Parts: sequence; C-alpha cells; structure tokens
Amino acid sequence: MQFLLAFIVVAPLLGAVAALLPAPPGLRGRNPDQAALRHGVTVTGAVLVAALVLAAGFDHDHPSRMQATTDISWIPALDVRIHLGTDGISLPLLALTALLTFLCALHSYFKPPAGPSPKAFVALVLVLESGTLATFAVLDLLLFFLAFEMVLIPMYFLIARWGGDRKQPAAWKFILYTLLGSVLMLLGLLLIGLKSGTFDMVALATDNGRGLTASVQVIAVLAIGIGLAVKTPMWPLHSWLPDAHTAAPTVGSVLLAGVLLKMGTYGFVRILLPVTPDGMQAFAPYLAAFAVVGILYGSLACLALARPGARGDLKRLIAYSSVGHMGFVLLGIATMTPTGVNGALFANIAHGLITGLLFFLVGAVKDRYGTADLDTLAGATGAALYGRTPRLGGLLAFAAIASLGLPGLAGFWGEMLTLFGAFYPAEGLSRPAFLTFMSVGAFGTLLTAAYMLIVVRRVCMGEEREEPRPVADIQTYEFAAWTPLAALTVLAGLWPAVLLGLTDPAVQKLLAGGKS
Repeated sequence: MQFLLAFIVVAPLLGAVAALLPAPPGLRGRNPDQAALRHGVTVTGAVLVAALVLAAGFDHDHPSRMQATTDISWIPALDVRIHLGTDGISLPLLALTALLTFLCALHSYFKPPAGPSPKAFVALVLVLESGTLATFAVLDLLLFFLAFEMVLIPMYFLIARWGGDRKQPAAWKFILYTLLGSVLMLLGLLLIGLKSGTFDMVALATDNGRGLTASVQVIAVLAIGIGLAVKTPMWPLHSWLPDAHTAAPTVGSVLLAGVLLKMGTYGFVRILLPVTPDGMQAFAPYLAAFAVVGILYGSLACLALARPGARGDLKRLIAYSSVGHMGFVLLGIATMTPTGVNGALFANIAHGLITGLLFFLVGAVKDRYGTADLDTLAGATGAALYGRTPRLGGLLAFAAIASLGLPGLAGFWGEMLTLFGAFYPAEGLSRPAFLTFMSVGAFGTLLTAAYMLIVVRRVCMGEEREEPRPVADIQTYEFAAWTPLAALTVLAGLWPAVLLGLTDPAVQKLLAGGKS
C-alpha cells in the first residue's frame, strides 16, 4: 500500500520524462505521434490500475485513519518531510483523478488535439496528473503548495498551444489569477508552519488550532482562503474560468473542471477546517455569502447564454455552471458541520463525473458541427441531436439532467446534504443567516434546472430546416471514454453510501480535532 501510493504520485512524472525521450526501436511503430499518444494511455492506465488496487486494499472499516503512509525527512532545518497518506477524504479524489486522466488519454489517442507535437501534449498531461495526485496525497504544507503549483504550467501550455479561439489571452488570465492567489496562500502556509512549529498536516489537524492564536488563524484563513478560492473558483474570483474553458481543448476542459477545481475545495477541508477552526468560524458567514452569490450568478449567466439570440457558447455555459456547482461545495464547507462537509465532498466527486462527461460531449458536438454556438446548433444547421445522432443526444440530455440534480443521480446528494447542513450550521454560526443562504441555494437549484432544460430543448430537440448532412453518432472510442462516467453517475446516485461511507468517519474525525 505504501509503495502503491508513492507509485501513483511519481509514475506520471517519470512517464512525462519518458514521453520526451526517443522511443525504443520496438515501440516506435509506423507513426511516432500515435506511439507518443499510446505511451500516454499506457502510463495513465497503469496509474488507474494502481489507484483501483489501492482503493481495494484500503481498510474501509477505518477510513478516518491515514493509510499507505510514507514519512521521510526532506529538509531537516525546516522539518519539512515527504509525508504521503490517504484517508476517506482524499481516496475518492485520487481515484477520480486517475480515472479522468486515463479517459482523456484514451480519447486523445483516437482523437488527437490539433496543435504541436503529441509528445509534448502527453508529457504535459502526465505532469498535470502527477501534480494533482500529489496535491491529494501529500501531508506537509510546503509539499502541498509545491504540488498545488505544479499543475499551473502544464495547464497554461495546454490552453495556449492546443486551445481554440483567444487561447493566448485565456491562458495568461488563468496563470496570472492563480499565481497571484498562490502568493497569498504561500504566506498563509508559512505563517501556520512557523507559528505552530511544524508543517505536518496530520499533527496540525490533531492540534486543532490550539497552538495558534485567534489573530494568527484569521490572517491565515484570509491569505490561504483567497488562494484556494481562486482555484475553486469562488465568485468574484472566477472570471478566468469561462475564458479558460472556452479556449481549452476538450481534454483540457475535462481535467480543468473534473480535477483542478477540486484542489481548492480540498484545501479548505484538509487544511483550514481542522488547522484554523476559529479563523474559519469567523469567515464562515462570508464564505457562505460568496458561495450563494456564486450559485445565483452562475445560474443567471447560464440563463443569459442559453436564451435565443445571445450567441452563447455551450462550453462557456458549462463553465459558468461550474461556478454555481462549486458554490454549493463552498456552502457545505462554510456550515462547518459533518452533514455540510460530507455534502461538499460528495458534490465535488459528482461535479467531476458529470461536468467531465458534459465537456466530452460538447467537444464531440463541436467536432461534428464545427461550432459550440447555441444559436447555430439550434438554428439553420438542423442540429436536432435526437433525430440525427440519437445516442449522442440522449447522453447529452442524461448529463444535463444529472447536472441539474435529479434524484437518483449523483448531482442530487451533494446539493441536498449541503442545504441540510446550512439548515443546522455549526454551533456559534448564525442560524438565521444560514437559513437565508439555504433558501437562496435552493432557489439556485431551480435556476439550474431551467437553463439545463433550455439547453436540452434547443440542442437536442430543434427542428431540421435543411437537408441534413451525414453526422456520425457516438463512436466506439467515445463510448469507451464516456460510459464509465455515466455509470458512476448512476451508481453514486443510487448508492451514495459508496462515497459517504468513506468520507463521513474521516470528516467526523477532522472536525473533532483529530479524535475519532
């Protein structure tokens, strides 16, 4: 188990180096580009298998205990250690990252992105995977920061070199926003480490803020929270996200929405809730307020993009929907209750599955019709997906309905538990304020249903006004890449205990100051 977790973190990085080296004679094949893409599938597949074995060998009777741990001294002068481990909070995120990266590599093998060398593309995706997996596995504050920052450069190049229209401004906006937030986050992490005398996240969580004064906790939450909020993204620090999603290639959008956004909310749960509880309690009402404004803002922006004549881009619409969905995650965290935090963690995984599937589908629609413009798709091109590509249209409708939180699918449980958590927030928080936040959030679910149903009606049910040109329905490789996400969306919706059985004991221990 110890070796498996280390392998999961390090293997993609070694695979990235190998991708840039000349292929051995027996593995070159007839097409060097396909050989590089095949290398990406092989490495990400091996990491996924290792993640599944890790999940199977995980002690599910004690999910609150750190397992598969590695603890090696790295910088003795600062007591910085290479400390790895996983519990019920991080294990689902590790598995989600490994799955989505493998599906992206598989999709890219059959549908290579238009752009420069596939070898560089594969190397960047593998570096991105390594950094994300390390973020969810490390248990040292400085290592967390390094892993958190490790993903920025590969995502910048994926957008800037393999993206679509306005890719350069979008890439610069992404890197500047996240780097500025990271500077503040580093200062907050250093403040905690120097004031408490350790950077070990397990020791800090067990201490539960007792070694930090209230003023230090408040400053640390403000600094670290801004850095995490940019990556989440929280309104009003979200404006980089729609541009990045619109310009990114399909696999870039899938990884950005399905994996990278989870790093910010994971930091709130893993670091701020247990390490700075007094500071979090001081800022929790403000975090909840920003969260519900994000829910409303994202939904209203999607409604504006979905209306006829708005020339709304479907990828941009889904990006704005992510602002709303991540608002529910932040609201659950702000309640500081086991119910709310469990809802936030469940919503994290559900959003990764559903929005990852949506971006795959929108990328397929754009490939077939040459545009993601809603007016064009619903207009003279006769893009009625139900009539022309029924499987693609049906799967797009399924993903849209899952995104709006239909009971029985994964999107429902996270939102419901978040609202329940807001109904009874933690002791010391204003219940009237959180009841207001709960009401606004519940109204946001209605707006989400409205814009998603409008999208389904316009894109899937439009009338064919011209003699339609032949359009391919779902291909075999697309079916292979998308089916796991659809199946897991149904599984998590029908059997939420699969996730909640892992997260709840770990959350209970985290909020109790390291006591089971």
